Amino acid sequence: MGGEQNNPADASQAARARGRREGDASRHAIDRAPKLHSAIRAGSGDLPVAGIRVFLSLGIAALVIAALYFGRSVLVPLALAVLFSFVLNPLVSMLKRWGVPKILAVVSVVAAALLVLGVAGLFVGNEVRGLSEQLPSYQSNIRAKLRDLRTQIRAPGMFDGAKKTFDVVQREVEAASAESAQPKRGPTVQKVQVVPTEKSSIDQAKLALEGAMGPLSDAALVLVFAIFILLDREDLRDRMLRLWGQNLHRATDAMDEAGERISRYLSMQLLVNVSYGIPMAAGLWLIGVPGALLWGALASVMRFVPYVGPMISALFPLALAFAVDPGWQLVLWTLALIVVLELISNNVVEPWLYGSSTGLSAMSLIVAATFWTAMWGPIGLIMSTPLTVCLLVIGKYLPQLAFLDILLGSQPVLDEPTRIYQRLLADDSDEASDISLQIVQDKDDSVQAFYGGAGVAVLRMAVGDHSQAATAEHRLRVVEGMDEVLDELEEQYPSTRQPGEPRVLSMGGKWEIDQLAARMVAHCLEIDGYGVRCASSDVLSNHSAVERPQVQRGDVVCVSWMSTEPHAAARNLCRRIRRAWPHARIVLLLWNLPHQELSRDQMRDQGEKLGADEITTTLDAAVGEVRALLGDSAAPVFEPAPRPKNEEKRLKALESSGALESEPFRQISQQVAKRAADIFDIPLAAVGLIDRTQEHIVAMHGGLTDDDALPDEVPRRFQHAHGRDDALASFVVAEDETLQVADLKHDHRFAGNAAFNSVGVRFYAAAPIRDKAGMVLGVLCLADTAPRELDKRELRLLQAMANDVMEEWKGIELPEPEMEAPANSATVGQAVPD
Repeated sequence: MGGEQNNPADASQAARARGRREGDASRHAIDRAPKLHSAIRAGSGDLPVAGIRVFLSLGIAALVIAALYFGRSVLVPLALAVLFSFVLNPLVSMLKRWGVPKILAVVSVVAAALLVLGVAGLFVGNEVRGLSEQLPSYQSNIRAKLRDLRTQIRAPGMFDGAKKTFDVVQREVEAASAESAQPKRGPTVQKVQVVPTEKSSIDQAKLALEGAMGPLSDAALVLVFAIFILLDREDLRDRMLRLWGQNLHRATDAMDEAGERISRYLSMQLLVNVSYGIPMAAGLWLIGVPGALLWGALASVMRFVPYVGPMISALFPLALAFAVDPGWQLVLWTLALIVVLELISNNVVEPWLYGSSTGLSAMSLIVAATFWTAMWGPIGLIMSTPLTVCLLVIGKYLPQLAFLDILLGSQPVLDEPTRIYQRLLADDSDEASDISLQIVQDKDDSVQAFYGGAGVAVLRMAVGDHSQAATAEHRLRVVEGMDEVLDELEEQYPSTRQPGEPRVLSMGGKWEIDQLAARMVAHCLEIDGYGVRCASSDVLSNHSAVERPQVQRGDVVCVSWMSTEPHAAARNLCRRIRRAWPHARIVLLLWNLPHQELSRDQMRDQGEKLGADEITTTLDAAVGEVRALLGDSAAPVFEPAPRPKNEEKRLKALESSGALESEPFRQISQQVAKRAADIFDIPLAAVGLIDRTQEHIVAMHGGLTDDDALPDEVPRRFQHAHGRDDALASFVVAEDETLQVADLKHDHRFAGNAAFNSVGVRFYAAAPIRDKAGMVLGVLCLADTAPRELDKRELRLLQAMANDVMEEWKGIELPEPEMEAPANSATVGQAVPD
């Protein structure tokens, strides 16, 4: 019993120990509190930031959409007025150039537009009145056709038996349900019909006036807005520039591009509609449908409404043909006319006139039409394309809204190398091969151009992602997929090598990517007729299972490196090659070395330090060095330009123009050359005229060095045996388009140009100078001793300045260069459409 009782001393001691533990825990909790608070503060400040930004963005988007919807009573007239001002502003500007005061010009243009609309309204009213008078005479035809249709619909059909059986079963089920329900009968309910009182003519006029007040007030508001926009256009432009921000260059480009795209869209839309409406009116008149002019005009106007407008405009002539003709022949002819015109307009006229005038994709046009129709109704559908063009341009020039350019634009968002690389990551080597073959075909079946451009770009992306984003599976997919792509290219473009022992060994430096690059080099040399073997650096190992190839005296070993820092490993590999094959010549192809920053002497010095005979950074240069080391007299090459088909006519046009002997032409050319050198910030700009035997430099501004410049005359050594000439500007003459060569040294067509190599020219761009008949008389060219590349806008500007030479000399108005760039971006050494 005594053992079961608690000892007071032990209890008090346990209580004291428990208190000490609780005190220690409290002190630890107090010590940890600041750390916990700081951690909570840090977490609350970092973790929700992305979510807060998303919610803010969604909130702002919701507010903008709500403002567009609830403010449509003001925004719709304002948007229509802006669109109306786009149409009328060219006329106002023309009158101002003629000396008409601004206010008078605006009032005159607006009054003329209202007069045109009024005349069109009178014409439509007269046509509608005439048709309404004739419609009662067609009632018998309509009744007869409707009776025939009703009879045919009620006639027994192939599913009538099944329908009757289904009806019987349905009635039996309904009867059984009614019996089980047994509803109680109640008092009979009598239907009450409210007969409205007939309104007087005055009340009807008031209702019509009330219905017309809304559209009339909106039209008046649009007119007032349009007048003030035309009057204060410059002030509004300045305010928009100020709202955009401090970057005036970007804001100016954005406003100019938006205005050009919308103006072009409206003008092209007008041409398309007229090209549709006139044949429609003529065809309906020949068929015999009444009111042919009215329906042609209606078709032209309704095509401004995307998607829905053409269908609505087609209903009226079809309905009238149905009413006029007792038979069905007129309806079928009308339907055939509409279908043929739609096919021609959609597949021939619109692609030819539109081109890429808006820059919007087809999907974005459909989504935009749906969105703006939901916001602003039918007016939103009409204005959906111009409004979406503005959003596209804003997204292009405002980085915060760049996603709009990606979502709405028609230009490819992935370039060709990225598309190939993405397909390889997705383990879809078949599509990667299809894309690669298409690129080769687009480059005139030049495999070397593909390897030097898209092929090496794919390998560079693989190297960049190797240690950052790529997993082991991704690396395997890229290597195996690229192997299959190269197999496909080698099968489609087989070797043309001559019989004999191979004289070139193409070797990969270290990794699988290096071996893929070596295969590219080998394939290019085999297409050129050289015997090439492909091997990896493992053959130099004493423990390699692969037999070491035999390399004779004078043979070339071309080593490919894709690493960004290959120097130490390349030096070691070159020593091993020297030990294995003492008499071989070594060419190091360092794909990821920035060749723009190294001169020829620096490249040679680096090659000596690494133990190589030659060092290059591009595929074209490597192929040229291999040719030179093998004693090929064709290296370095200079591919001659084809002789123009209209050469004789062109020479006669040059002689009759008198430009070669004209002092005013030289003065104007000198001004344009100086302006081009200043604008493009380039050392040398020149204007040359090209006759049968040479290119005459009639004007030049700047120079490449203190002592050297381009020669005054560049000979055209015409080769009668091959029917070609080899002057650089002859490519511009032959192709009649702007030419850009980012680096002459590494372009296989121009690497052997002695006239330009003698003065160290690396970059060359030239735009054709044409006469009124379109004959190319000469070029406006730019030259630099360092590689560079003009973007598409700069190339269009160069062509515009070349047009200025003839315009200022002869007053010839030449067409402006296309503002929309080609779908494929310019690449090194390729001609760029003007």
